[in-house]
Amino acid sequence: MSFNTALSGLRAANTDLEVSGNNIANASTIGFKRSRAEFGDVYANSLVSGSNTTGSGVLVNSISQQFDQGNISFTDNSLDLAINGTGFFVVAESSGATAYTRAGYFGIDDEGYITNNSGSTLQGFLPTGTGSGVGGTPADLRVQSGDLAPSATSAVDLLFNLDARGDAPSISPFNPNDADTFNSSTSLTIFDSRGQAQVFSTFYEKTAVENVWNMHAYISDDAGNLQNVISPAGGAGGANPFFQLTFGTDGLLTGTNPTGLTIDNWNPQGSNQSSTNGSTAIASDFTINIGPSTQFGSDFSVAAVDQNGFATGKLTGLEINTTGEVFARYTNGEALILGQVAMALFSNEQGLNPLGETGWAQSFESGEPVVGAPLTGNLGGIQSGALEESNVDLSEELVRLIIAQRNFQANAKTIETADTVTQAIINIR
Repeated sequence: MSFNTALSGLRAANTDLEVSGNNIANASTIGFKRSRAEFGDVYANSLVSGSNTTGSGVLVNSISQQFDQGNISFTDNSLDLAINGTGFFVVAESSGATAYTRAGYFGIDDEGYITNNSGSTLQGFLPTGTGSGVGGTPADLRVQSGDLAPSATSAVDLLFNLDARGDAPSISPFNPNDADTFNSSTSLTIFDSRGQAQVFSTFYEKTAVENVWNMHAYISDDAGNLQNVISPAGGAGGANPFFQLTFGTDGLLTGTNPTGLTIDNWNPQGSNQSSTNGSTAIASDFTINIGPSTQFGSDFSVAAVDQNGFATGKLTGLEINTTGEVFARYTNGEALILGQVAMALFSNEQGLNPLGETGWAQSFESGEPVVGAPLTGNLGGIQSGALEESNVDLSEELVRLIIAQRNFQANAKTIETADTVTQAIINIR
């Protein structure tokens, strides 16, 4: 019996050595989680066994992985991702199986998919087609490397103050080329349906009616001639259309005529709007929002100016924020959301089946994965341009090696002693 007890001790010590050796070998493996050998004693069960029963050795109860956080190291690659907190990246293997990992070595393959160094594809929530929203069932995240198509301006936002101290222009009628026929003006760049930039100018003319201003809107054609782009039917000026702005005695905007300031069917003109195949930019509409513009007794000023159109853009880089949203940035200054990294959480992480290559698979013991976006529920956040290092403590592992070696030698000594006793018994005459 002593031989079997010592042999179980040798096996246990050897397993301990193997676990520590594996930890040490993976001390530099990104996303690796150290393991720990857990042992239990063995007793022979019997109806007559009592408190004086001698143990029968030791067995390995479990080799459990420790999922505590590893150190975060920073890199120059925006697609290197680290999880700060709990959770796993969800990846689809080439076989179609789903795996989970903490190793954030990601890049883009020849088809634009975001994959890790094992060829598995990162899973995420895709855009819903309603602007910046994402959702649905996690699917392969992909970067479209082609040009971002242009978008015509559909809304212009202006916030300004008109000087209440000024007088109505002494010269009439209004002429956009004569500064003596208006009080103030401003301009901004807008875009037509083919993404070509156009200068949109607005002119403000104080009228003889107190607190009432005329707002004119013009866009230059290819020859530099200003086109009045306010539809005659929509203005209050007949043959020389304009928008009419009315302010209260407190200087706040009280209304406009018409109520909605819309540029209807603006049609870019000129040879510079034609492509080599003869196609032209199409007519388009856009609205003007002047919000809480004012008429105070101070100099004319423009507090804000914005519009939502843009030209064709080429991909310049990717950005991933702490909530896992993947943005593509383009040369035209636009950012397009491509999706959001999905993460999974398990009620029993130690129940996961290790697959190798720092991947794990769901098991009965781990329970079902709870999949969600980073920083929701108990899921951790994403650190872009960083990797999570192994959580192996080399000093601790070296001490464990010494202990395992000592245990191995002690069990070997048990066998040697049992052999000596056995020989002594055999030699009794």
